[in-house]
Amino acid sequence: MKYKDIQALSDEELAKKLDDGRAELFNLRFQMATSQLDNTARVKLVKRDIARVQTEIRARQIAAEKSAAQK
Repeated sequence: MKYKDIQALSDEELAKKLDDGRAELFNLRFQMATSQLDNTARVKLVKRDIARVQTEIRARQIAAEKSAAQK
């Protein structure tokens, strides 16, 4: 998922995306441990998506703190 797409999501959608990504990563790791995973590159992509979502969540938190401090 592109960062521009992530920026367009609401806070609730970001939280859902983060939960889904973490669940998928858990399943991929489980499949890798049992040698059932065919596409190992998927793990890297899911980790990146999780990081992108976390980055956007944190950026929104910082922006909210800045706007609260300016008032």
